Amino acid sequence: MPERTGQRDVTTAFGTARVYRFGSGTATPAVLLPGRAGTAVMWEPNLRAWLRRGPVYALDLIGEPGRSKQTAPIRDGADQARWLTSTLDALGHEKVHLVGYSFGGWLAADYAMRAVERLASLTLIDPVRTFGELPVSLLFRTTLALVPGVRRWGLPAFVRWISGGAEVAPGDPVAAVIEAGMRTYRIALPAPELPADERLRSITVPVLALIAGKSAIHDAGKAAARARALLPCAQVEVWPGATHAIAGESAAAVNERVLAFLDEVDRTTTTRP
Repeated sequence: MPERTGQRDVTTAFGTARVYRFGSGTATPAVLLPGRAGTAVMWEPNLRAWLRRGPVYALDLIGEPGRSKQTAPIRDGADQARWLTSTLDALGHEKVHLVGYSFGGWLAADYAMRAVERLASLTLIDPVRTFGELPVSLLFRTTLALVPGVRRWGLPAFVRWISGGAEVAPGDPVAAVIEAGMRTYRIALPAPELPADERLRSITVPVLALIAGKSAIHDAGKAAARARALLPCAQVEVWPGATHAIAGESAAAVNERVLAFLDEVDRTTTTRP
């Protein structure tokens, strides 16, 4: 990981949220929400590029593996939004660019529907259950991968499947963190709820949605169509060759696309009368 410029544990009503700060400068910061069991480590392929524009905060989610600590039950999306609001308050910025991947993408979108005034923009990288339902095949494979006695081979097989069959390099630290988190940490969070049409329409900030064409978490075409219909001003892109592991496997392209979007939003905000 790049060298940190700050680290803190933010106290919330649901526990402490571990926040890592990278980079410096006066640009509106980006706040990164990782996918399931990914922790801040999953952003290693992206951070150095995104630091070119300004400061970045990477969170370990409360209730997920990582250095955050859950101390009270999180019952629904409203509770999720409360701890995230407390965390953003502690960072001290009027607005942030919120970037979420997979489950973090769902959390980011749900937060935008509840507190859009806190955001300068919203970037969703193949978000889970945001624009489309989870397929039955994903639910079956997830359950099978976590069955005691099956996990030793089931988890690596699940990671390969959701990554489109790609073999994970031996010793890959990001894959090791995700596998360890899924294998050893008991998550007690509510399942993400697919948002109703009217809730998605309430998102009024600029949105970039990158949807993997070979994603295992939704039908890419249908998800993109719903996103375009309900967020007509959003930039919705289907990347045909990408799998759900788009943030890592297509890192260079994702990095440049996100940077271009954030720069565009910053320019528009600066020149607005």
